Amino acid sequence: MNVLKHMEVIFLTAVVLAGVTSYASAAIPAPRQHVTVQNASAAQQVAVITVTAKRLSAAEKARL
Repeated sequence: MNVLKHMEVIFLTAVVLAGVTSYASAAIPAPRQHVTVQNASAAQQVAVITVTAKRLSAAEKARL
């Protein structure tokens, strides 16, 4: 029953802790990310697809 009597204090304590935590986490600087430079020739390679099938003749195209 004492918990119900002190619910306002519990709520205010939770709000204060949440505020302090948010300010503390905002004060930590973000980690620096290392940027890597890719080889320009590797970045511009184009995928090559080879099709090894016989072509349809005009009669076979007309039939389809």
